[in-house]
Amino acid sequence: MSDPTNPRQPSEPPRPERRFFPAFVYDRRERIRAEIERNRRGEHVVPTWVLALVLVLFVAGWVLLVALA
Repeated sequence: MSDPTNPRQPSEPPRPERRFFPAFVYDRRERIRAEIERNRRGEHVVPTWVLALVLVLFVAGWVLLVALA
């Protein structure tokens, strides 16, 4: 939390009122915002399921190439 008596401490940005949207909308926005910040810092990684899919497609293509040759 920010201390109004300490000018060196940054204040928190004002949060929008929650009465217009359900809480899950704001929670989703916060998760997306956090993910974007991680990606900007270079902490992004390719999900494991994408790597597994690429491997399966590569192996299937190789098998088809060998089988049809």
